[in-house]
Amino acid sequence: MKRALIFGASGGIGGAIADNLSKQHWDVTSLSRSFNQFDVTDEDSVKSAFGSVEGPFDFILIATGALEINSAPEKSINHLSQSNMIDHFMTNAIGPAHILKHVRSFLNKKSSSVVSVLSARVGSIEDNKLGGWYSYRAAKAALNQIVKSFSIELSRSHPKACLLAIHPGTVDTNLTHRYASKHPTKTPTEAAQNILDVTLTKDSSHTGRFYDWANEEIPW
Repeated sequence: MKRALIFGASGGIGGAIADNLSKQHWDVTSLSRSFNQFDVTDEDSVKSAFGSVEGPFDFILIATGALEINSAPEKSINHLSQSNMIDHFMTNAIGPAHILKHVRSFLNKKSSSVVSVLSARVGSIEDNKLGGWYSYRAAKAALNQIVKSFSIELSRSHPKACLLAIHPGTVDTNLTHRYASKHPTKTPTEAAQNILDVTLTKDSSHTGRFYDWANEEIPW
């Protein structure tokens, strides 16, 4: 039986992916703030969460993150707030980095495995055509750099592993409800299927890359 570990399983996307895999008879372990008092911004909490599970896992998903923390995304640099920017980096970059720091021990060195991190297209520097959203964009760009860097390191110890960043598209969840009207949306169930269709077909030859929900590669 294949095994999956889902961080952020109480969110719309993470929960839908956990449900999808369970229906496919995967052994799914779910961790979240709501269910396990798991705090991605606290490394001790992350270490404790890993201490409560037993690997190895064939698939690990980091589905944590937030678009709005204490205020709406900035339309202008004049709206930039130091505290909001710090909060975004803690939640959207440092938090996932805490997980990646401890993930290696939960992967099998001898078999293929996939670690997928939910990122966002707005974190792509090359793809940025509109500006704005400074804190969220910058934190996701930082996350993308962390994924890319760790993919290189991970390949040395786990040559069969694949580490990806993935953009799920605009999904109808609490995270995006104020902005969904501007973009075509997908239900969490649809998004989950898209993400799994992309990630579970990847192997070590794809590690360190950034894909969207339609399997199109996004420039960093």
